[in-house]
Amino acid sequence: MKSILTLDTIYYLLGIIVAFIAIRIARDPNHPNRLGSSLFWALFSITFLFGNVIPPFYVGCLVIIMVLLASFNRVTKSNEAETPAEERVAHAQRLKNKIFLPALFIPIFTIIGTLLFGKIKFGNWALIDPEKVTLISLAIAAVIAFIASMGVTKAKMDVPVKEGSRLLQAVGWAVILPQMLAALGGIFSKSGVGTVVSDIVSDVLPTNYAFVAVLAYCLGMLLFTIVMGNAFAAFAVITGGIGLPLIVHMHGGNPAIMAALGMFAGYCGTLLTPIAANFNVVPAMLLELKDKNAVIKAQVPIALSVFVINTLLMYYLVYHF
Repeated sequence: MKSILTLDTIYYLLGIIVAFIAIRIARDPNHPNRLGSSLFWALFSITFLFGNVIPPFYVGCLVIIMVLLASFNRVTKSNEAETPAEERVAHAQRLKNKIFLPALFIPIFTIIGTLLFGKIKFGNWALIDPEKVTLISLAIAAVIAFIASMGVTKAKMDVPVKEGSRLLQAVGWAVILPQMLAALGGIFSKSGVGTVVSDIVSDVLPTNYAFVAVLAYCLGMLLFTIVMGNAFAAFAVITGGIGLPLIVHMHGGNPAIMAALGMFAGYCGTLLTPIAANFNVVPAMLLELKDKNAVIKAQVPIALSVFVINTLLMYYLVYHF
């Protein structure tokens, strides 16, 4: 059965948005790095618009060029002036809590779409690809929230273009990290890194003890997440290499509890690494903090405390339920 809305539709929409940013930068004579920044966002838009037809090798080449541009600090934000503080305060006082209503539409319509949109069909056509219904519903919910926010704020159409461009440029190269790290996790999994990790852990640690197996799994999730910046990327490697063979198969642990608390251990690593730039570096950039690691430093005590509690909790629950 064919689908009217697929994940490719969302990618095309994202590609168009990013292409607009590239064009705006290219036309900005006052941009400090106009050529490098416009090229970065143009290449990023190409991966969305034509990623399904360009051979993977060439997509990889585009990504390498983007990484080089970011490495040589050629991807920076524009010098566009922000809306004056007095005007922002006036808008906030006028709108009050109504400004948060559009944001609530995103989870609400994502849930509605997940439950209902996948069931809507027109003959041999489905409204939404049933295999990607949640992701597509999330995108539809974001569009609905955008329309609602325009109605609530009464803003002109150039406002979201300008402000969206400004915010995305402020985030900068970090915007591609989640995709790249998730891809890296898939590569690690396919290349058998999990098996290598399992062999090393089994040789070094006395994994015949149930607690050691849990500790090795949680530490593996923590450390791999710190290195890779993404708990999802670490999950495939560490669960396949340590969690399943040691906790589940060797000691008979509950796989569902192991997976849930294992991801939680990985999230503790997310709090400790600048590689998770979208969580730890981007907020510092947006807030213009002098210390770019200020967010991480504030999170260290919480991350380590939660990790210890999580490990002990897994040790008790995974073998008793």
